[in-house]
Amino acid sequence: MTFVRVVCRPTARLAGMAAMVLLLPVIGVAQGAPVQPTVQPPAQVVTSATGEATLIPDRGIITFAVEERAPTASAAGAQNARLQAAVIAALRAKGVVREHITTSGYFVGPDEQYPKGERKLVGYIARNSVVVDVQNLDQVGALIDAALGAGANSIGGLQYYSTNFEAVRRSALESAVTKARADAEVMARAAGGSLGAPLEITANNTGIPRPMLQQVVLTGRAMSADVETPVSVGEQKVTVMVTTRWVFVSAR
Repeated sequence: MTFVRVVCRPTARLAGMAAMVLLLPVIGVAQGAPVQPTVQPPAQVVTSATGEATLIPDRGIITFAVEERAPTASAAGAQNARLQAAVIAALRAKGVVREHITTSGYFVGPDEQYPKGERKLVGYIARNSVVVDVQNLDQVGALIDAALGAGANSIGGLQYYSTNFEAVRRSALESAVTKARADAEVMARAAGGSLGAPLEITANNTGIPRPMLQQVVLTGRAMSADVETPVSVGEQKVTVMVTTRWVFVSAR
């Protein structure tokens, strides 16, 4: 009896198919890897509120300027220096210490006119400004009169501020957060649950009050009548706004 042995040699195509079959289980394992479940954020209550506090200014800032004109720049500067020195001396005589008087600007330049559209140099202008930090607001009127009497011919107005600003601002912040929490508690109860821990509390502004500027008027009349220039300070309002996010605890 004769036996015939048949040997099958794989072609390139068959070899490629075999390789694919071998890879399929590996690919299947990779695709079947467990997917991590997405964590849902807790239900939240979001509220905003505004807090306000009253600020009583206890300091002031006044800008005094001396402006002089002369045929030459040196003459204008010399006249200006003489008058500004007299202004500073008058302020010092009223009790203002040197550390609270600061030169804020100095300028010397041509004084020009344009008759019939043509440039004409008529002289020079010298301007010197000083800023005075007033520690006692009761002195504001007296300081204005003293400076004007010594030669100041321009006042930039008054600006008030308080050394207690930070404490007042924090009081306004506390009020705003208290209001925001109270609103959040009402909303949570109305929704059938309760209020949980805070997630975020953000202040939307710094609470800086609007600058209080007061223009000086009728100063010449007050001085001629030998009456001190009247100045009224008043109050400032510090306002802040907060936004809060809280956890909503469901009763179910």
